[in-house]
This record gives sequence, C-alpha cells and structure tokens, in this order.
Amino acid sequence: MATIDEELAQLERDIRQLKIEYDQYFGGGRKRPPTEIEWRIELMVKRYSERGGDLKYGQRFRLNNLTQTYAKYKDIFRKKTQQKEEGKVQRHFGAAAKAIEAERAQKQAQKPAEAVAAAASGSFRVVCSEPEQETDKVDRLYEAFVQAKQQAGEQTGKLSRSNFNEFVLKKTRDLQKQKNCRDVEYVVEVVNGQVKLKALVKA
Repeated sequence: MATIDEELAQLERDIRQLKIEYDQYFGGGRKRPPTEIEWRIELMVKRYSERGGDLKYGQRFRLNNLTQTYAKYKDIFRKKTQQKEEGKVQRHFGAAAKAIEAERAQKQAQKPAEAVAAAASGSFRVVCSEPEQETDKVDRLYEAFVQAKQQAGEQTGKLSRSNFNEFVLKKTRDLQKQKNCRDVEYVVEVVNGQVKLKALVKA
C-alpha cells in the first residue's frame, strides 16, 4: 500500500500530466479531454481533504499547494473548454492554438523571467511571513533557485519542489521563533560561481 508521501507525489505527477494532456486537447492533438486523469485527481483531493487530520504539517502544506494549483488549472480548462465548445477556438484554429500556447508560455515564463532578471542583477529576493499561505512567493523563489543553478551549470535533478516548500516553511518558522520576527527574506545569489540560498531576518 502506498504511503501518504507516495500518493501526494503521484497526485503532483497527475496534475502535471493533466495540464500536458489538456494542452494537447486544446491544441488539436487529442480528440477528447483527459477526463480519466481528472477523475483520479478529484478522488485523491476529496479523500485527503476528508483525512486532513492524518497528515503531518509538511504534508498538509504540500497538499494545499497541489490543491491550489489544480484549482487554478481547472478554472483555465473550464474557460477554454467553453470557448472550444462555442467554436471560438475552432474557427481560427491556427491563431487560437498559438494564442493558447502564448498565454501558457507567458504564465510559465513569468517565473523564469524573474529568475533571469535576478541572475542579471546578481540576486533574487522575496520576503515571506506565512509560506503556507504565500505559495506564489515560494514558487517564484523555487523557480529562481533552479534557474540560477541551471545558468551556473549546477545539477538540478535532485531538487524537489515539495522538499523545497518544506524547507522554506521550517526555516521561516525557526527564524521567527529564534529571532522573534515576522518577515524572513530569502535571497538567491551567486557567490564565487556557486548558487546560494540565504535566509535573512527582516527588521
């Protein structure tokens, strides 16, 4: 029987795969929407929402991130499906497919773009006080960290978004307790050719 961590990892993979297959569907590469994966995700989310008390703090944080990501995707899929059914996408397929791809690429590029800008300026900074509620900030920090490592030629294969989320959560809580502060500033910077992630107390 799979552990909670294994099932959450599978949920993360399913959400990622769902997005890929929906993109294929809207782009004309699939005839039907990926309802099987969507159904599986819905079941998993519902099951763990009802079992919240069984999850550790880090697991709840991870589930919250995944649920929010899925909710965002679901809203986008609903709107695009409605457009497709109304014929707005099919009438000008080439332009519409490009528009959908451009919209997706733009959203994906926003985070790496920040990382590229950060690399150009030498550092990327973000302030957190409630990481479990500020998932966008943690996501941007993670993207900046990965992008900086890639540009520095460092390996990123062993990095895990969920582990990174838990690290930021624990580090923030530890510093808040030790330094009696609210805000913690995280800085991604390159020092002597190596990428560093620093946590600084904000006065």
